[in-house]
Amino acid sequence: MVLPSKKDLKISLEVFAIFQWALSAFVIVITVIAVNLYLVVFTPYWPITVLILTWLAFDWKTPERGGRRFTCVRQWCLWKQYCDYFPLKLLKTHDLSPSLNYIVACHPHGIMSHSWFGHFATEMSGFSKTFPGMTPYILTLGAFFWVPFLREYVMSVGVCSVSQSSMDFLLTRRGTGNMLMVVVGGLAECKYGLPGSTTLFLKSRTGFVRTALRHGVALIPAYSFGETELYNQYIFTPGGFINRFQKWLQSMVHIYPCAFYGRGFTENSLGFLPYARPITTIVGKPLPLPKIENPSQKTVAKYHAIYVDALRQLFDQYKTKFGFSEAQELVVI
Repeated sequence: MVLPSKKDLKISLEVFAIFQWALSAFVIVITVIAVNLYLVVFTPYWPITVLILTWLAFDWKTPERGGRRFTCVRQWCLWKQYCDYFPLKLLKTHDLSPSLNYIVACHPHGIMSHSWFGHFATEMSGFSKTFPGMTPYILTLGAFFWVPFLREYVMSVGVCSVSQSSMDFLLTRRGTGNMLMVVVGGLAECKYGLPGSTTLFLKSRTGFVRTALRHGVALIPAYSFGETELYNQYIFTPGGFINRFQKWLQSMVHIYPCAFYGRGFTENSLGFLPYARPITTIVGKPLPLPKIENPSQKTVAKYHAIYVDALRQLFDQYKTKFGFSEAQELVVI
């Protein structure tokens, strides 16, 4: 009988770590819906569902009030396997003061934002050592907090809602030393998550700049080299039926349904796991902004342009170290 080697076991654990996180949202949603429908329709235990919904209503605002993180969950050894899978590397260019708050604008979104989760929703890529005294809050869509149990799992790693009220609370009611991680491009940027792509959906995304101005906090550009290398996409014929459906759905719900694929459970197979390719995230220099309670659109546009210039400088400084040519430019649309 041939026993698996330590290397084989390590690879298996890494694949499991990626698979469980990518699948957990789907499994929890389906399970919660199915179990509660069963309780209501086929059993006399419908009060359990009522209690769950009552708790959900009572606790509805928690994702906008700093969430409910558990350090023990953020330190699961499982996340070490997650970060080692690619692997992930986090680099800073400047020290940050725990006496201040910051908004970190993260680029690019990629397909599933694996690097941003690994760096800032877990402690296994060295966040606390890299940024001592700082507390990260990775912000995401409110839809993740609509389902019981899934919302608890998501909040346990320090994830909060990306709503305006959530950001206002974190910047005013949670003291200092907070880093709000906003993946600015959002789901609209997924269509550009292709190997070799440097296109960012950023030109119309000005809300994070307005929030920074209203609170007078510094903006920090951050770029993950390798995030767009994790998946391929099937590009359908322009003007064809499927392509027109993609554009129609995007116009209706602002989500572009990508036909993406990566590797399977074995190295040379196709599936929905990301390719195991290294990702290095560079956190740039803080860009101080003045405090303006009600900034005009012109003022927001001015500082948005300043931010984009700072992001371009960060990208240009490091691009040749991560496989891009000197002529490659960051495309902002």
